Amino acid sequence: MKETTDRETVLVVDDHRTFTDLVALALRGEPDLECVGAAHDSADARRLVDQLDPDLVLMDVNLGEADGLQLTAELLEEHPELVVVVLTAFGDGSVMRRAAAVGASALLPKDGSLPDLLEGLRGARKGGLVVHPELLRTLVTEETAIPPPGSAAGLTAREQDVLTRLAEGRTVSVIARDLGISVHTCRGYVRSVLAKLGVHSQLEAVVVAVMRGLVDAPRRR
Repeated sequence: MKETTDRETVLVVDDHRTFTDLVALALRGEPDLECVGAAHDSADARRLVDQLDPDLVLMDVNLGEADGLQLTAELLEEHPELVVVVLTAFGDGSVMRRAAAVGASALLPKDGSLPDLLEGLRGARKGGLVVHPELLRTLVTEETAIPPPGSAAGLTAREQDVLTRLAEGRTVSVIARDLGISVHTCRGYVRSVLAKLGVHSQLEAVVVAVMRGLVDAPRRR
C-alpha cells in the first residue's frame, strides 16, 4: 500500500531530457508536488510506474518511437488509480478526443507557461478531463464546426446548469456540491446532456455547446 504524504508524486514521461530536467527542477520548489523520476521512452515509463507508483504522470503525446496516448491507455489499464496529465504541441480535435477516450485527466499545451503546468497537475482528477482554454478554443474554431440547431437542444434548466459548470472546468463532484444534489444524480444529468447533444464525452459536450451558443467559450484565467 502506498504511504500517504502531503505531496503528490509525479513521473515525467518525455523523450527530451532537457525538458524532463527542467520540469524536475521546477517541481523541486513546490511544497505539494514532488518529481520522483523521468522516463524517456515507453519501456522506461512502464518500468518506473511499476517501481515508483506515482500519483501523477506527466505524459508527452509524441514520444518519438511511441504514441503517448496509447501508452496512457496501457498504463491506466494496469494502474486504474493513476492520474495522467497529457502534454501536446498540436491541439487539434483528434488529440483531444483521443485523450478523453483513453482516460487522461488533463490536456495541456507543451509550450504553455509553468504556472499553467503546475495548475494542470494540481487540478487533474480521476474521471474528469481538464482542457487548457487555448486548446479548447482551437477545437471550437476548427473548420469541422457543427451547424447550430434552432433550439437549445431541449435541455432542462438543471441540465443547462450542469452544462454551464462543465464548460467552466468543474468536475461532477464539485457540480453536485454546488447544486446541492448527489453525485449519482449529477451523473444522471450529465448523461442526459450528452444524449441530447449527441456526443460521447464531457469534452465533446462542452465543444458542441460552445459551437451552438449554449454556453460561453472558456476563458483563460
